[in-house]
Amino acid sequence: MAGERWRVFLDTNVFIAGLVSRTGASAAILDLGEAGEIRILISRHVLVEADRVFSKKFPQLTDQFRLFIKNLAPLLIDDPAPAAVMAAGKVIEPGDAPILAAVKAEPADYLVTLNTRHFITSQVRAYVSTPIVTPAEFCTAFRAFWERAG
Repeated sequence: MAGERWRVFLDTNVFIAGLVSRTGASAAILDLGEAGEIRILISRHVLVEADRVFSKKFPQLTDQFRLFIKNLAPLLIDDPAPAAVMAAGKVIEPGDAPILAAVKAEPADYLVTLNTRHFITSQVRAYVSTPIVTPAEFCTAFRAFWERAG
């Protein structure tokens, strides 16, 4: 990771939390991505799911979300094959399987999620090599890295 930007896969809930409230760890991660300090990865599933949530629950933020994604230009990962999603569904809730399968197919330096109930389990962590952390944990790791590098 030294010398290269961290590749950070964001779960849908991080986008929502980061844009609904511009303070906190989720917003800080979006700011790091916007500043080019990290490379944000998302799957098409995350993009569609986030757009759907914004349109339904936060319609006043839908245009802001779409503009943010356009300006951010995240690395967009193709959705994994149905068989990969089914395999991931054996270790995580079916609704979260597309995200886990995408991270398994396109490893990142971190998977950041607020869904600790489903993602932060020993079974899920054994399924992917990518460290799974909360936004606050990611910010702590990034700050420590930045201080060592600086």
